[in-house]
Amino acid sequence: MIVRMNKVVLLCTAGSRDRTLDALRELGVLHLVPVQPPAGEDIDRARERVFRVRHALDVLPKHPRAVPSGRDAEAVVKEVWDLLHQRREEEIALDQLDRERQRVEPFGSFDPAALRRLEQRNIMVRLYAVPRRQSVEIPEGAVKVALREDKTMSYFALISRGEAKPGVPEVRLPELSLADLRKRIVEKKEAVQAITRRFVEFAGDRPVVERLAAQVDEQVRFLEAREGMGAMHPVAYLSGFCPADTVELVRRAGVENGWGIVISEPAQDDHVPTLLRNPSWVTPIKPLLEFIGILPGYKEVDLSGAILFFFSLFFAIIVGDAGYGLLFLGFSLWGRRRFPHLPAPLFQFLNVMSVCTLVWGVLTGQYFGIGNAATQEPPTLLPPFVPWLTSEYNVKLLCFVIGVTQLSLAHIWNIWRLRKSSRCLAQIGWLFITWTMFFFACAMVLNFPFQNYVRCVDILNNPFPAFMGPVFLAGVALVVLFMTPLRSLKDNWFDHVMLPLNLVSNFVDMVSYIRLFAVGAASYAVAHSFNTMLAPMMSHGLTALLAAIFLFLAHALNILLALMGVMVHGVRLNTLEFSNHIGMQWSGIPYEPFKRSGREEVV
Repeated sequence: MIVRMNKVVLLCTAGSRDRTLDALRELGVLHLVPVQPPAGEDIDRARERVFRVRHALDVLPKHPRAVPSGRDAEAVVKEVWDLLHQRREEEIALDQLDRERQRVEPFGSFDPAALRRLEQRNIMVRLYAVPRRQSVEIPEGAVKVALREDKTMSYFALISRGEAKPGVPEVRLPELSLADLRKRIVEKKEAVQAITRRFVEFAGDRPVVERLAAQVDEQVRFLEAREGMGAMHPVAYLSGFCPADTVELVRRAGVENGWGIVISEPAQDDHVPTLLRNPSWVTPIKPLLEFIGILPGYKEVDLSGAILFFFSLFFAIIVGDAGYGLLFLGFSLWGRRRFPHLPAPLFQFLNVMSVCTLVWGVLTGQYFGIGNAATQEPPTLLPPFVPWLTSEYNVKLLCFVIGVTQLSLAHIWNIWRLRKSSRCLAQIGWLFITWTMFFFACAMVLNFPFQNYVRCVDILNNPFPAFMGPVFLAGVALVVLFMTPLRSLKDNWFDHVMLPLNLVSNFVDMVSYIRLFAVGAASYAVAHSFNTMLAPMMSHGLTALLAAIFLFLAHALNILLALMGVMVHGVRLNTLEFSNHIGMQWSGIPYEPFKRSGREEVV
């Protein structure tokens, strides 16, 4: 559920800005919106300090048992920063030496100083590099010495008494020989490695540097809040949002601190942050939504519960193996005990996905790719609990049923949201169209025998329920008449032009749910194929061990591919097809109250 927000405008004296922000930081409920862009020398210096501390923290290794050096955090940051600069200088020098080596290497190993001594005696040695097929005119009295030739270039030296110009650009002589360059490169690499090893000396100081990083981050947030306040001397003011059930906390703080406070409903053009509060059973979906980085806008709807239900179902169908589900569940339970510091919702999410996969595998009789009741090759470990699900035709039909259910839910949701507007009739029209596309997909893809149940018409040699024709026309009529209010028709007329494409898109969205069957079938086929190939090897000593190793690796690869399929297709069906039908933009701004570091939010 998206928590209702109130807009807060707070006024204080210009001289009490810092005290006001300190009090708000202790309160920890107000999401601040800058009245003006925060800027100033103090902020620039603070941000520079944050950059230095964070950069130093990034290079400090994590060794929990490392012994602290005893120096304070500022001294550690300065030392690490100096080392970073030294390493950067060494890396630049190394890069220059390496580029010089690449330039000189085609000409072989020679002593540049010896060539310069010859030049003093009027014996000129010049280096040249030309395209392989380019002809070069050698001046009279000069000698060409070919040095190297590759696929594209020819390298040679020209020896003469006095200057001799062959008409092609000369390659500059190096300062160092190739051997000296290689020696310098080795020295620079060792210097870089030595500096990198020195960072280990500060591994024990990482906790104090982390505390310093938190402090400087908090200082920047404070300065940004202060400089983002508006001012009309002698009054300063700020603006923000807080959950409606924390308004009394803000009011009491205003009385205690002598603030002027105006609390109102957010305006139409306000960028209101989104705070989600859901029952505990919806919590497992939180890690997924955070991972893919989506958040509903304040005026949108919270789909967390629906996404949890459908994503769990998609996960189960795509992975589709009870053995894999049991492995996932064991891994999740072990991880919860092994890594207690990780967020609990992450393991709750894994538990839900594991159990759903396990249940689906039991229903279909699939265990580590062994068993398909339709073929019985090889026989199943356990018979399918629901034999109907072992038919490809039935699973495809189920995918379409899931699709029409999810897309219908989107339009029913919109009908409820728009129940006080005539636009809800357009959503009823889209609901009719969605069901028409369901029957059309079943007719075209599955050749479903509708004629056994109702009177049908022939469409492209496929039976199609006759009663759906009027339903489709009624749906299109409702969409055309009510999708855009008359007062907005001048600005949104293009929506009507795009209607034919949207109808096609509706059909494509319905058919796209067949991907659940396709990816799930591919996952089973991979596991089944490896089992079939390696099974004959399992009865012979050493080959049985090798077969077991290959089988383990094959199933590990199949699990990885299945999880990738879930992330691509399971996420897509929820965040694209389903979200588009409900009109979601995922434009949410996260609710981030101004509070002291480490303080729990009062929500």
